[in-house]
Amino acid sequence: MSKFTKVLRNRNFFFLWLGQIISQFGDRLDQMALIALVYSRSEGSTIGIAKILSFTIIPVFLIGPVAGVYIDRWDKRRTMYICDFLRAALVLCIPLFLINKNFAWIYLIIFVIFSIGRFFVPAKLAIVPELVEKDDLLIANSLINTTGMIAAVLGFGISGIIVERLKAAGGFYLDSLSFLISGTLIFLIAKKFSAAMSLRKVSKEIAEVIRKSVVQEIKEGMLYFVNHKDIRLTAGIMFFLWSALGAVYVVIIAFVQKTLHSATKDLGLLIMFLGIGLFIGSLIYGRFGQRVSQYKVIFASLVLSGVMLIIFAVALHSYPYFISAAALSLSLGIFISPIMIASNTIIHKVSDNAMMGKVFSSLEMVMHLAFLIFMFLSSFLAERWGNFTILVIVGCLFSLLGIMNLIFRRRLPWLD
Repeated sequence: MSKFTKVLRNRNFFFLWLGQIISQFGDRLDQMALIALVYSRSEGSTIGIAKILSFTIIPVFLIGPVAGVYIDRWDKRRTMYICDFLRAALVLCIPLFLINKNFAWIYLIIFVIFSIGRFFVPAKLAIVPELVEKDDLLIANSLINTTGMIAAVLGFGISGIIVERLKAAGGFYLDSLSFLISGTLIFLIAKKFSAAMSLRKVSKEIAEVIRKSVVQEIKEGMLYFVNHKDIRLTAGIMFFLWSALGAVYVVIIAFVQKTLHSATKDLGLLIMFLGIGLFIGSLIYGRFGQRVSQYKVIFASLVLSGVMLIIFAVALHSYPYFISAAALSLSLGIFISPIMIASNTIIHKVSDNAMMGKVFSSLEMVMHLAFLIFMFLSSFLAERWGNFTILVIVGCLFSLLGIMNLIFRRRLPWLD
């Protein structure tokens, strides 16, 4: 644990890490409120869930490419706290339209909030190398990953109860407060510049930024993304992973609601156990991960995650008991967590710092395109084949991809 303690003693990184725990806690309340809203309008509808989620994903394609360019131009810290303050104000407006049941405006606000988030997410990922030493990147990424895990434990675990008692509006009010606190913590991060960066270099970079157009930088970022083998391979892995996540996400929500006969309570608690598993897996991988190739870890995790997803679907379908579902959710989280940590670490290692924002924006586009396509595809197929069948098929594909890459890794020298 000494390595984690060392990184957390870094004041700037600690503020970033703590701010995201608080912000994502609020996000989970927001998500449960939206799920409850859909459930109240069309119980068990995978299409209804997919529809509202699409407004959170489309900004990736409309805003993402431009956001990556400006993130590399702008101060990342300033970008992040401005984004948080804007989102705090917008989330606060949602309950006003809940009163009038004006869902068109709610969809619009959700779209704008997640458009702003397109600037925040790549900036958060790209700022990490500026806050910690190179040797601490793996540990830092593990801790950043635990942000979402802790938020899941604290947020999803109690969000079902909170939404049930305070209604959807209460979840949105708390989410707005979380953005405000997160933005304040990021504002307190002290901006540091490398001592090696001379005035001459800064002047040259400013002149280069002025000379280039946004379109040129978007093209430059895409070419950089395509021409680097490790980045391409990582993008391919993430495309498959997020295809599976998109296929599973809306289906498993409807599957749990139908099987356990609960709109948000049991769903929130199961995600809490998944979050505990993700947290434990992040700690284990952060502690011992440096000893193993990141690619080997990714493919082994895919195999184990696929098997566990199949077991979860079969067990809950045959024996709809919460306790067994909670234990399986925890195990699934442990096996999934190393995938994202290893992928982000690979990107940090192989990308130039000046291109980091554009690379992560491009990667965000790849992941969310996969998620959006397969989310709608699985929603339609679930109406015909059933939720259980979709979950088993996705689990089989997970395991198959991992096994194939582990078997043939000797023919792929970049995996070592």
